[in-house]
Amino acid sequence: MWFEQVLFFVAAIGALGGALGVVILRNPFYSVLALVAHLVALAMLFLLLHAEFIAAGQVVVYAGAVMVLYVFVVAYIGGSDEPLRPEGGAISTFGPLFAAAIAIELCIAMLGTGLEAVDSKGADIGAGFGSPAAIGELLLRKFLVAFEAASFLLLIAAVGAVVLARRRRGLEEVA
Repeated sequence: MWFEQVLFFVAAIGALGGALGVVILRNPFYSVLALVAHLVALAMLFLLLHAEFIAAGQVVVYAGAVMVLYVFVVAYIGGSDEPLRPEGGAISTFGPLFAAAIAIELCIAMLGTGLEAVDSKGADIGAGFGSPAAIGELLLRKFLVAFEAASFLLLIAAVGAVVLARRRRGLEEVA
């Protein structure tokens, strides 16, 4: 039992660290690697929930295939001397303000619950939770639109990155 608790905290710290690395790191390649670490930590959390199929899908599909696509896009775009955003803009002014507001809101929400669920066993999950049949049922019935919207969003992001890279390097097509 203590092993699961230690593994949970290791995976949680890995997930939070990977997510922070995606946002904080300046190098896009290292940011993608931080996203891979985040996704692997999430797969560990799925394993702790006894959702082995979801964990395997997380590693194979997202940490594997999608991240390879991101690495290729980052390699194609390459480094640039241009800054990602201009200095002193609205984001650098209001960004820390919004981050502090969200941190305060999360602290109030956590303290407001009284952390009642810490000593509980957790939610009761059904016997088929995380099975391929349950996932297929949810993806093809309840979450079909969201699932397809996410796939289109990934495709649009990859195509947009290639178009922006072509414009940045002056490779626009001659008509």
